[in-house]
Amino acid sequence: MNSLRSTLLAATAIVLSFSSAAVEYRLPAEGSNLVGENQYYVVPEGKLTLEQIASQFQLGLTNLLEANPGVDPFLPKPGSTLLIPHQLILPNAKREGVVINSAEMRLYYYPKGKNTVEVLPIGIGQIGKDTPENWVTTVQRKRANPTWTPTVNIRKSYAAKGITLPAVWPAGADNPMGLFALYVGNLYAVHGTNATFGIGLRVSSGCVRLRDEDIEHLFNSVPVGTRVEFINQPIKATEEPDGNRYLEVHEPLSRTQAEFDSTEPVALSFDKAMTRFVAHPDTDSFTLKRLLEQRTGMPTRINP
Repeated sequence: MNSLRSTLLAATAIVLSFSSAAVEYRLPAEGSNLVGENQYYVVPEGKLTLEQIASQFQLGLTNLLEANPGVDPFLPKPGSTLLIPHQLILPNAKREGVVINSAEMRLYYYPKGKNTVEVLPIGIGQIGKDTPENWVTTVQRKRANPTWTPTVNIRKSYAAKGITLPAVWPAGADNPMGLFALYVGNLYAVHGTNATFGIGLRVSSGCVRLRDEDIEHLFNSVPVGTRVEFINQPIKATEEPDGNRYLEVHEPLSRTQAEFDSTEPVALSFDKAMTRFVAHPDTDSFTLKRLLEQRTGMPTRINP
């Protein structure tokens, strides 16, 4: 296992790197959409939470849970091996500015003038307070030490739980918006959080949450006016220049509370392009069936 892990880490080093607050991938060659390599991680002794491991590898909880079915979502077993899903298929979206894929709970940032993409894990909106999708906007303004003005509906929902929110929550470390915010519309922002969990989960009132270091990095890197695209792509696909064809399947977002609470998997839907892709005569039907059932969130080759 140690030799395998060393090999994977060495391979990863040539295609991605960790900045202080992002995983940075070199963009692939023309015609390719596959980046990065997966890693393995042996859980050390001690009470290390899955959130701490996710944070260490710039992942959300859902990313780790999809790739490691059966792992304890709170305290993974010391000595057990986790697969770190750092291989990705780039979303089917314009490689410009910021792309937010709610389905995989990742934010992609394509810095202008650089041949790279930075990938950051995010938290998104709860059911009924969904993060937007199929929406193109821009970073309209940025603010350090933002205040929070809860909407009427948010104040009502908190009041129903016996919590009275102020009309304006002052800036500071306990502010639910954290210490930095990028505003992308009248109702939505990409911002930090005062919570120690929730990245890779549906926890917000529709905005996009990031860990402290991640939002500070974006705040310092992303200019006002940058293009921002919101998408919802639980299935991503690519046919690489060498003829290999890959599919990456995530659990789709639940649309109702009943669907969220159900033990049944959420139904996957295919548009015409994705239907043609999986219906290719070279597709291995057993591999495809396994992928659609397991939904590991990792690119898997579906042709022999």
